Amino acid sequence: MENGSPKHGKLWLWFDERIGLEEIEKLAKKKEVPVHHHTIWYYFGGMTLFLFMIQVTTGILLLLYYRPSSGEAYESVQFLMTEVQFGWLVRSIHAWSANLMIFAMFIHLFSTLIERAYRAPRELTWVSGGILMGLTLAFGFTGYLLPWNELAFFATRVGTEIPGVIPLIGPFVRRLLRGGDDVTGATLTRFYGIHVAVLPAIVTMVLGLHLFLVQKHGMSSPPGEEASAKPKRTMPFFPNFFLRDLVGWLCALGVLAALAAYYPAELGKKADPFQPAPIGIKPEWYFMAMFQTLKVLPSHILGIEGELLGVLGFGIIGLILVGLPFLDRENVIGKSSSRLAAAFGVLLIVYSVILTYLGYTMSPTK
Repeated sequence: MENGSPKHGKLWLWFDERIGLEEIEKLAKKKEVPVHHHTIWYYFGGMTLFLFMIQVTTGILLLLYYRPSSGEAYESVQFLMTEVQFGWLVRSIHAWSANLMIFAMFIHLFSTLIERAYRAPRELTWVSGGILMGLTLAFGFTGYLLPWNELAFFATRVGTEIPGVIPLIGPFVRRLLRGGDDVTGATLTRFYGIHVAVLPAIVTMVLGLHLFLVQKHGMSSPPGEEASAKPKRTMPFFPNFFLRDLVGWLCALGVLAALAAYYPAELGKKADPFQPAPIGIKPEWYFMAMFQTLKVLPSHILGIEGELLGVLGFGIIGLILVGLPFLDRENVIGKSSSRLAAAFGVLLIVYSVILTYLGYTMSPTK
């Protein structure tokens, strides 16, 4: 058969001539995945991507009914949950998949950090992943306000106050986020635009770059495995690793379905800007460590505002995370740089877990 293998039909050949299916097939057969004791951590990257696709799908369905204004947002979500068939389930899946996506992303990030998978030539893979982490958290922050309920309103007011403590640019950033001096309908409209247009456009570009780099450089093995004298084991990406990855997706889907069915997302009371904030208001769990840190810091440390030091501290931590591939080098820090990088990752995990736990267990009056 001309221009193709006899095993393929005419439809396959038609697409092959136009988009190069044969080249894609060769690439899939050629790609291999390292097999070692830490292979299980590879699946959390694909799991994060799968949950992101669920976010996009359910988000589009929610957009069919949502109205982005302070006078109609709450009622439109209420209508969706009470009148639209399976509307409550779609919203619950969207809410829970956001939490599971961020959880899987954190596991993927820290497992990559501990295994030092950011080593050359994968520096840009790590940097693009760090940018995706920030964009994912921005998704969570902007989407939280959209139901326009009481908890989301006051949590957003607290959250948008935080950048306001930064000297010089702080007040401008706060007004830019809020669309004014306070959280109003303009804030809701602004967050809606960022959540459904700006962030998806940026994420699409960065995610495309991240996936391209992963395909180009492959999956990294831990330094101990690379230094081992034992023969290196691998498995074909397709179908071996792909099928195992698919099992991980199905596990995530099962957990997501159970959470959405047994613990459906609640709507709460409609936001009233003239009412005082509820006692003990807390952010989502993925912001709890930062929130609790700012809460327990003294008002002033060495004459500097404690909240400002906290914000700057988290900014420095973020810069260190993104720049880790360029710091973990013998000619920059020394031979102990790898141990310092691993210790930094472990300490960050332990600190975040402890502060998150304290944030949910400490009395609101403290």
